[in-house]
Amino acid sequence: MRPLTEDQLRDVLVNATQDERERLELPHDFALLEWDHLDFLAWRDPTTRSRGYVVAELGGEPTGIVLRAASGSSQGRSSMCNICHTMQPGNQVTMFTARKTGDAGDRGDSVGTYVCADLTCHENVRIAGPLAPSEIRASVDRRIDGTRHRLESFVERVATAA
Repeated sequence: MRPLTEDQLRDVLVNATQDERERLELPHDFALLEWDHLDFLAWRDPTTRSRGYVVAELGGEPTGIVLRAASGSSQGRSSMCNICHTMQPGNQVTMFTARKTGDAGDRGDSVGTYVCADLTCHENVRIAGPLAPSEIRASVDRRIDGTRHRLESFVERVATAA
């Protein structure tokens, strides 16, 4: 991923209101990010835990979306993240929704999916932990490519005006 400044990050949020752009809080380690090693950038807002952000490159251009985390969590069963396909304890996977862009977003349409609650899918696919009973070990490169593709598809579904 190519490096972005704080102002550029605010500008690429396609489904954000002006107020949301102004309130954006960068991740604490923003100055230390190794952009060359990022497939995408995702973080929870340090001041408002119900908000998250994702920036991916679509067609070579950075495109970001604002996410809202569902309140409550599933404490019991394990769940699989729909982005990195990693099995997690139920309380570590959260439903995130994003308001669509354009007229659809103005009508209140949104897109949602279950994602690692801390939005660390980028790191999770690189960890070779023990397999869960229903997990199949894929090569790390395939897992990284699949995660990037699924995240880009999610961002594209939000960013595509309907």
